[in-house]
Amino acid sequence: MIQFPNISPEIASFSVFGLDLHVRWYGFLYVLSFVLAYFLYRPLLRLKGIELERDKYESAIFYMMLGVILGGRLGYVIFYNFMYYLAHPLAIFAVWEGGMSFHGGALGVIVAGLIFCRRNKLSFLALADPVMPLVAIGLGLGRLGNFINAELWGRVTTLPWGVVFPGAGGLPRHPTQIYEMLAEGLLLGLVSYLILKKNLKEGLGFWTFIGGYGIVRFLIEFVRVPDDISFYQDFGFIFGFMSIGQFLSLLMIIASGIGIWSLYRRKA
Repeated sequence: MIQFPNISPEIASFSVFGLDLHVRWYGFLYVLSFVLAYFLYRPLLRLKGIELERDKYESAIFYMMLGVILGGRLGYVIFYNFMYYLAHPLAIFAVWEGGMSFHGGALGVIVAGLIFCRRNKLSFLALADPVMPLVAIGLGLGRLGNFINAELWGRVTTLPWGVVFPGAGGLPRHPTQIYEMLAEGLLLGLVSYLILKKNLKEGLGFWTFIGGYGIVRFLIEFVRVPDDISFYQDFGFIFGFMSIGQFLSLLMIIASGIGIWSLYRRKA
């Protein structure tokens, strides 16, 4: 059993013109992931032999950022708490209260990427493969932020690495944020980078990451406490045992299988 370390979720707080401002680790790590993406995307593109002009490169980064933010927020609103936000539409803009969905963010990035590539007559899969290691970095940093915030913890466990989180009943729980940081961030990041470096079939890195994330998230959801939302109270679990996260992850696994099959079918 491990006691949760005494980490403040705030890096600093100050007042400007009477307005209280707070710099939080979660927000800082979010911004850091975008900064790293800006500097790392170009060398990853070069591994595929792709060179983008500066304006197109910066536009691609902007589209990705916009897709993550808008898709992540709208995904949470639609997938996890639609009835609440339908009754309180202005709360959609209260992003400081939390509420982002990876599945929504992933969908947002894909849509934004398709729009960018269509406008610039570029191959979506060619540009998507080098993005996957960056997505893994962002996921890893995001899960670290969740751990610092002492949120999204898992079910009660007797395993020696169980963590006693504040506000979690004083019982040791699975540190699911760390599980996801290692699996989604480190492992999937390494796999997607190796696929990219070996210059395997175009699109394989993208679809492998989509399926890999789906598998990891589906399994970890079994030991993760579901989000405290009215959906489960009103409708229960999907098919009697699936959380919303698991259902969306299952769709990712299916889509990945179809995507990889189509890549090699096209070759044949």
